Amino acid sequence: MTMNRLIHVAVRRDLDRLWTALGQVTDGDVPRARALERAFAHLRDELTRHHEGEDIHVWPMLSGFGVAPDLLAAMESEHQAMSDALAETSAAMSRFAASGSAADAAAARTSVGSTREVVARHLTHEEEDVEPILRTHENSAEWKAVEKKLRSVSPGEAGRFFAWLTDGMTDDHRAFMRTQVPAPVVFALSRTLGRRYTREVAPVWRAG
Repeated sequence: MTMNRLIHVAVRRDLDRLWTALGQVTDGDVPRARALERAFAHLRDELTRHHEGEDIHVWPMLSGFGVAPDLLAAMESEHQAMSDALAETSAAMSRFAASGSAADAAAARTSVGSTREVVARHLTHEEEDVEPILRTHENSAEWKAVEKKLRSVSPGEAGRFFAWLTDGMTDDHRAFMRTQVPAPVVFALSRTLGRRYTREVAPVWRAG
């Protein structure tokens, strides 16, 4: 397990949640449609921040270590495919949020299904082909510098991130996270600066 994989788990979790929820909405339920659009928007923000951090910091570092250019080009191409898929799903969710119709819910669900496949392919590729390379450099000064940059976010962003990441987290994943980030830090950030996620997004997944 790695922090990267914990993020991947949360991404897969929310895409599964959204796909399931869109199959259960009532025709004409605009408030529910808008809530699901809000939850998807949060997921899109978190995933975009994650893959942009890799584009800006991780791939250049690996290039400096002589990692195969074809592999890094594939990572960048897959990120672009994810970005395009997320944009298409965002448009579908916006149409559904405006109408609340069963037809638009079905269209949005189809889009989420397609996006889920695009995202899953990339996450699996990264886990299988990139993470083993990263592990060989995890004690290097270069990687420690990249980690510092990736973690250099505002307290508000950190609070939302941890509130999202830990939403429904399994005990074994939570135990691993404690080895990476002190539990009191996660608790304080998620419970205080992550309150907006807890108030506006988390309840969306528990409604039905």
